[in-house]
Amino acid sequence: MKIGIVCYPTFGGSGVVATELGLELSKRGHEIHFITYKQPVRLELLNKNVHYHEVNVPEYPLFHYQPYELALSSKLVDMVKLHKIEILHVHYAIPHAYAAYMAKKMLIEEGIYVPIVTTLHGTDITLVGSHPFYKPAVTFSINKSDAVTAVSKSLKDDTLRLFDIKKDIHVVSNFIDLTKFKNDYSDCQRAMMANDDEKIITHISNLRAVKRIQDVIKVFYNIQKAMPAKLMLVGEGPEREKMDCLCQELGISDKVIFFGKSNEINKILCFSDLFLLPSQTESFGLAALEAMASGVPVISSNTGGIPEVNVHGVSGFLSEVGDVEDMTKNALYILSDDSRLRTFKNNARKESVKFDLHNIVPQYEAIYQETLAKCMLL
Repeated sequence: MKIGIVCYPTFGGSGVVATELGLELSKRGHEIHFITYKQPVRLELLNKNVHYHEVNVPEYPLFHYQPYELALSSKLVDMVKLHKIEILHVHYAIPHAYAAYMAKKMLIEEGIYVPIVTTLHGTDITLVGSHPFYKPAVTFSINKSDAVTAVSKSLKDDTLRLFDIKKDIHVVSNFIDLTKFKNDYSDCQRAMMANDDEKIITHISNLRAVKRIQDVIKVFYNIQKAMPAKLMLVGEGPEREKMDCLCQELGISDKVIFFGKSNEINKILCFSDLFLLPSQTESFGLAALEAMASGVPVISSNTGGIPEVNVHGVSGFLSEVGDVEDMTKNALYILSDDSRLRTFKNNARKESVKFDLHNIVPQYEAIYQETLAKCMLL
């Protein structure tokens, strides 16, 4: 198949998953065309089956905000015609599904029919999409897609609750390539980060308010009072300054390491003992899954799609949103006994196997084939 993939080319979970999906599909013999405004961060190497097409948005003084959706629609039309793309897989309802539908209608005028598969990732539904200004466009875009997937059952339920959806929604979980999480470094340089007697706690996110970063700091503060520990924070975002201030206020700045954005996530996780994810909401919890794949147990909130990933009492523990005391208690339970910690580490790795890309990507292939088959009957 010739597949066009539209995604955000950023460090966010949707962009990572879309890129990894395209790369794996290319290994399976499909021709993949990434169409977006910048080369995706995980798209490190183009090959004969992987192509990247940049969407340029000309600057016009007439527009207060430049019309990316219009530029994307036009680019999709051109790429479908030039490369004979058979199906479009767009990640995020708006603006991508919306732009893809406009491209589809323009192509129909020329006798070309290209079906659209839309994958819902979370904030396009629970935050942006549910806003009254955007709700009609999101509803329209989903219902006009030829196939719709959601990355968790929780997200599917939210979509059906918030919108008047007429389409079936397939749950296809996010995934990871387990071969990238082997922790087979001869020296992962743990000694550079912490002493042998210190436990390493990690959090990775875009540092937005929804991640409840201050809860990360508070849980760690309680942990370090009970045992020697260091906190590794990976990512950049609007909560960074507040985090710095809270660390200074609590007197723990010397125990916290800020990495900023990093391409060495696997290496950072290789020397981690515990992962914190106390988010207000998560459609899936890809960061938790990556931690589990590295053999790192997870202390998380019991919200959204996280319980579908982090198994309570097995790969880690779930607590109610904002319950710092319960998260602390669970963290100390895991960390206070080395034998128990090893058990949780092994369990975390085992639970991650069900989300290996080799188990998930064939589900997308089946949806593409089914969608194309239905379109041939039209």
